[in-house]
Amino acid sequence: MAAPAEPFWLHKSLAQLSPQEWESLCDGCGLCCLQKLEDEDDGSVYYTRIACKLLDLNTCQCSDYPRRRAHVPDCIALTAEQADQFKWLPPTCGYRLVAEGQDLPAWHHLVCGDRNEVHAQRISQAGRMLSETAVAEDDWEDHLIFRAG
Repeated sequence: MAAPAEPFWLHKSLAQLSPQEWESLCDGCGLCCLQKLEDEDDGSVYYTRIACKLLDLNTCQCSDYPRRRAHVPDCIALTAEQADQFKWLPPTCGYRLVAEGQDLPAWHHLVCGDRNEVHAQRISQAGRMLSETAVAEDDWEDHLIFRAG
């Protein structure tokens, strides 16, 4: 009997990933869609629980992913070519983990087969976010949840 094939993210380089494989690394946590604040003194980046206006607050899915940049021009496209710039992503992020040569966690849908496990394990902020349309930008600092790094 043949040994099970090693998962693609463990044996392919980022440059070898197909667009579908790259997109599948997204764990659906939505943390990249939270507003972040940068400390002007030391450059630290802090996540808030304030979500992009396009993010569904319960499912952590973008409500218009294909056209998101038409609505949010500064939406960042995460690409394999930029992987070395992902230090601001949370340490649980599938993109960041694979870019750093690490395996995906047990709760990741590519490992466990369940897209809801990211929410069950409370990795995402599902149900705990506020829309940027509901909070004045001057008040975002009152909603810090963790420091990137």
